[in-house]
Amino acid sequence: MNIDNKIIKEYLKNVYFINGTAYAGKSTICKMISDRLGLYHCEENYKLGDFLKIATPLKYPNMCYFQTMKDWQEFISRTPEEYDSWITNTSRELAQFEVIELISIAKNQKVIVDTNIPVDILHEISDYHHVALMLSPQSMSVDNFFDRGDPEKQFILQQIKKSKDPEKTMENYKACIAKINSIEHYNELLNSGFKCFIRDEKNNNIEKRYEDIIHHFKL
Repeated sequence: MNIDNKIIKEYLKNVYFINGTAYAGKSTICKMISDRLGLYHCEENYKLGDFLKIATPLKYPNMCYFQTMKDWQEFISRTPEEYDSWITNTSRELAQFEVIELISIAKNQKVIVDTNIPVDILHEISDYHHVALMLSPQSMSVDNFFDRGDPEKQFILQQIKKSKDPEKTMENYKACIAKINSIEHYNELLNSGFKCFIRDEKNNNIEKRYEDIIHHFKL
């Protein structure tokens, strides 16, 4: 079944998407909008567990990678190119699950969603004033990746320490993070046609970005 994107766009008219690079403040802004304006908040990877109950490795190999990988040492030892391909294609596989879920959630309420749906798909299912892209320098994602205390990142850090050559493995993993936050991906977002909000040393005022984004969303 092929559903016309105009129909999908109509059913997603209550949804506001924030996408972008790591450490740009996406999750913070989404939470601020939800807390202050009352929008339903879909955090990054929302409902992923439910989606994985439906997905199969044959049809969704990237989503189901954790079911098929040999072990965590394999995960942390992939090349930057392999890691980048996995992240990119996982986002594409997840997009259709996200869209179906968002249609249900947004039926009678406005929704702010921290998403990785690719920008070409966002062009098809949403519009200019419903999408905001938040960007940050590549160095922030690489240098600060393990600074956060969330369990997932700390688990990966422990796996790196368990490897045969932790220093080499860490160097490789940081190269993976750099690859998915490369200038090529940055420019793809910057030149996507959507409004971009950039975090750097000169533009690091979260309140200002919040005000700019809700103005852009016309909330």
